[in-house]
Amino acid sequence: MIVSHAHKFIFLKTKKTAGTSIELALSELCGPEDILTPLTKIDEGLREGRRGAQNWRRHGWWGSPRPLWKRRFLKFTAEDYGFYNHMKAVEAKALIDDDKVWRSYFKFAFDRNPWDRQVSFYHHRYRRETEPPPFASFIHGDRRAHINNYEIYSIEGDVAVDFVGRFETLEADLKHALQQVGLTLDTALSRAKTTFRKDARPYRDYYDDDTRRIVGDWYKPEIALLDYKF
Repeated sequence: MIVSHAHKFIFLKTKKTAGTSIELALSELCGPEDILTPLTKIDEGLREGRRGAQNWRRHGWWGSPRPLWKRRFLKFTAEDYGFYNHMKAVEAKALIDDDKVWRSYFKFAFDRNPWDRQVSFYHHRYRRETEPPPFASFIHGDRRAHINNYEIYSIEGDVAVDFVGRFETLEADLKHALQQVGLTLDTALSRAKTTFRKDARPYRDYYDDDTRRIVGDWYKPEIALLDYKF
């Protein structure tokens, strides 16, 4: 996620919506006091001279990257740790600790047709598997199959951002979001994390009636908000 004090915007990064590509682009616009959360080592390399992760640590050693044993045995919160990737709006608002900033800054996020997004997540989830399980098994049996995008940009069930753009109209919607704070983006979006999906079949081909219904039930809020259809 990004909190830009220089330009008074907050970008909440959702999952499987080109969020890393958006962050890479927005890094060009950020100033030295802005908050940029860390990306993976590979993705940080894609920033290509732009600003890297900065100002995201909460304080002291609590803000340092957590060793594995601490992640397993200690329950860290955002207040302890600082800002992080895919942070929920409720946590970001609390950590900013200035209600005027939260209310006055332009807040935006992106989402994606959930049935398409779920196929993208399936390929990402099993990107290192030579023989991934069938898609239906992923939906029925993988406890990590559910994506929490709506929870990222809502608080207590209500949308907490000023604008939710669509992955399907990514460049136009990002342009619209930036125009709200008087910015333009002069470079094309980088294509980060676009190599995981090897199967080019249309997303609808992955589904049967049961998995189509399950995904529709999982993501009712964003389907209703953005009027997505299977």
